[in-house]
Amino acid sequence: MTALAPTMQRFFTERMIKQRQASPATIRSYRTTFRLLLTFVQDRTGKAPATLDWTDLDTEVISAFLDHLETDRHNSARSRNARLAALRSLFRYAALRHPEHAALIAQVLAIPQKRHDKADVSFLEPDEVEAVLTAPDPHRWEGRRDRAMLTLAVQTGLRLSELTALTRGDIELDRHPHVRCTGKGRKQRGVPLTSTTAAILRAWLRERGGTRTDPAFPTRTGRRLSDDAVEARLALHKTTAARRCPSLMAKRLTPHVLRHTCAMTLLRAGVDVAVIALWMGHADIRSTNAYLHADMSIKERALARTTPHTSKPGRCRPPDNLLAFLESL
Repeated sequence: MTALAPTMQRFFTERMIKQRQASPATIRSYRTTFRLLLTFVQDRTGKAPATLDWTDLDTEVISAFLDHLETDRHNSARSRNARLAALRSLFRYAALRHPEHAALIAQVLAIPQKRHDKADVSFLEPDEVEAVLTAPDPHRWEGRRDRAMLTLAVQTGLRLSELTALTRGDIELDRHPHVRCTGKGRKQRGVPLTSTTAAILRAWLRERGGTRTDPAFPTRTGRRLSDDAVEARLALHKTTAARRCPSLMAKRLTPHVLRHTCAMTLLRAGVDVAVIALWMGHADIRSTNAYLHADMSIKERALARTTPHTSKPGRCRPPDNLLAFLESL
């Protein structure tokens, strides 16, 4: 076994788990990144992952791997940057343990993040939300589970990892109904529940049974739902809901879109952005400002308060040929 394999193992056991106490979601993301990289290098060189050394992971190989993610796996620039961030974390950890490879490690750490367009957040309108929430079949156990789960997701804005990690004990339905979760950075927060959401959850948890430590939304066998399973169920319900609300066909519906929908609902109700940031578990209020940009109705209300200008329409006509060329660029 070369120096790469034990260092990568210690990176997880010492740095990620023991020292940083990274969340399970972060561990899974980093694990997937390294697995993709090792498989890519194996296909390219024919070397088994356990026999690879640091010299097999130079800037040329890492750059080729990042290009492979975009061209062959069709990952977005944002996903590419997330994979590169995981690789940087490993190489920074290795820098102090393998000074003999300092030059190679420095070159890999110098690979820049890729700039990308920041699109407006996607969210559902009220009639689309209603169509999605009524899509699950109430005559089936899975349908009643899914309706409770999606109702909770839309009203609280929980991340997918927070939603699947919920236990029965995390949902309080007595005097002050609320749900507690642990989000990014291991930050805990509580989100209040409306009377409608609380009633749906009360009926579901009564049917679900189990102890306080059991998953709130389990599979038929009682195990915790995976992220892929939730996404698959949501895609199924989108197809059903689109028959009632055709506008859903033009939208990409994911669990994160439900989170965006919650934030937009709060914003349109006049809730302060700082409160929305606390509600959503944002570490920085600048993350919440994205919803201000996405809501055209807020901008239209601001436009209605302005005084229309009286300037005549028309374009500048440069008097010089060179200026005209520059104007045409």
